[in-house]
Amino acid sequence: QVQLVESGGGLVQAGGSLRLSCAASGSIFTINDMGWYRQAPGKQREMVAHITSGGIVNYVDSVKGRFTIFRDNTKNTVSLQMNSLKPEDTAVYYCNANVLAGAGPYYYDYWGQGTQVTVSS
Repeated sequence: QVQLVESGGGLVQAGGSLRLSCAASGSIFTINDMGWYRQAPGKQREMVAHITSGGIVNYVDSVKGRFTIFRDNTKNTVSLQMNSLKPEDTAVYYCNANVLAGAGPYYYDYWGQGTQVTVSS
């Protein structure tokens, strides 16, 4: 069993910063890709930032230049540094990891419980 636990959400004014963190634990053999997704009320979940095991990153256009994703493979963590936050960044943010667990042999996607980020204008 694999668990993803997020932390770091909250309320911030526009222009402020927050850092989200996610720690994976359990019967993990190795983790492939990791990422952050978000879902605003009435909208579909969207990929915000994605990072491969080798450190290649990808961002949705709306956060490029403001958000940075990074990971620590030794600790099985992924973080999202969010700067210059805007009201439209308000959403529930979810951590995702593609994990080879236990004896394998397949990778599966796991999700955190979500953390609320609210940006006031």
